Amino acid sequence: MAIFQAVAPTRLYRMIADQIASRIRAGDFAAGGRLPAERDLAEQLQVSRASVREALIALEIEGYVEVRVGTGVFVCAPREDGQYGSAQSASHGAERTDIGPFDLLDTRLLLEPECAALAAQKASAAQIAAIRAAHEAMSLTESPSLHDQAFHGAIAAACGNAALAAAISHIWHLSTISPVFSRLETHFVTTRVWSAARDEHERILEAITERDPIRARHAMHDHLVGILARLREDFGSGPIR
Repeated sequence: MAIFQAVAPTRLYRMIADQIASRIRAGDFAAGGRLPAERDLAEQLQVSRASVREALIALEIEGYVEVRVGTGVFVCAPREDGQYGSAQSASHGAERTDIGPFDLLDTRLLLEPECAALAAQKASAAQIAAIRAAHEAMSLTESPSLHDQAFHGAIAAACGNAALAAAISHIWHLSTISPVFSRLETHFVTTRVWSAARDEHERILEAITERDPIRARHAMHDHLVGILARLREDFGSGPIR
């Protein structure tokens, strides 16, 4: 008979969210009141603002807070039974991941610039045509995220390294099944943000088409850094529209 239970690793943002949730349940933050700014929470908890951002999004999904971009993060009232939570947090049967969105993006930043450089060197004419088609299909109003994924997937497929392409595909899959990532995009990814991403895609495509690996690497790096910056817009100021 086993006398120990398996220990599951806990993500840092999950630990932060649990601590804030406990303070909300204890009444330290009144319903309808605004939580301290992300910067203040990060200083008090001695963690990065990115980890606090992920924790606050997780708490919103769970019904503890409401994020109002441009205003701040506000504490929700408990349900009639005195508990917190919402239907959105009860997707037990759905595949999901608790890996934080910034960890996923940092991993893409490690992999995708080199992938773009390899694609500039090794892509066939047909593969470059597929990258171009994915770029040209990107609509700013109809499922831009699907076209975005297709564009990056086409570059990965053209890099000439099946292991690297598979790794990038897996990171993208983890992003699509992350509820925290999805909610973060809902708050900060607007039509103007998609327009900026499309312009960045254009520069990546041009570099790959011109067989310039250095420029392709830099263009992809700048694109991913831009994504990180856009997702770190302060909750207390309006998003880029």
